[in-house]
Amino acid sequence: NPSVAITFTERQAARAAERQRAESAAASARRTVETERAGLVALATALEGPLAEPFARAVDLLHATTQQDPVTGAADGRVVVSGLGKSGHVARKIAATFASTGTPAFFLHPAEAGHGDLGSVGPHDVALVLSWSGETLELRAPVEYARRFGNKLVAVTAMPESSLAPQADIVLALPEAA
Repeated sequence: NPSVAITFTERQAARAAERQRAESAAASARRTVETERAGLVALATALEGPLAEPFARAVDLLHATTQQDPVTGAADGRVVVSGLGKSGHVARKIAATFASTGTPAFFLHPAEAGHGDLGSVGPHDVALVLSWSGETLELRAPVEYARRFGNKLVAVTAMPESSLAPQADIVLALPEAA
């Protein structure tokens, strides 16, 4: 019966196409994992080298800022984390992780900062600002605020020659993955 043969052939073609889609999806997932692995290796290598000292200083600064008073239990300052775009998503996650693990922290959206949200930044808070390029215009308000009111500023960027880096007290220069 010719219609059965066509149906069988169509079914074989559909299965082959499904296998090809699955193989393509798996190959894409492997490439993503390899890219992420390369990024983590580059970061681990940097933490053994040029990133070690500024990272340790940043940890010490954040710890000292958020240290709880033994009598009152209150911390002097908080970590104000800011970034825009993908850096903003990472910044939100960092702030949430700090807060959920007992480090007083909150996310400050840089576009909202100049519209009243800077009022939530206290005199003992530390700004942790993330920008891959170091040129994100919207970060100008929180950076200028930190500089004007004497808040410490930690910049996380891949571009240590950017306009953000020289304004920071500590620069965490991220490596590019090989």
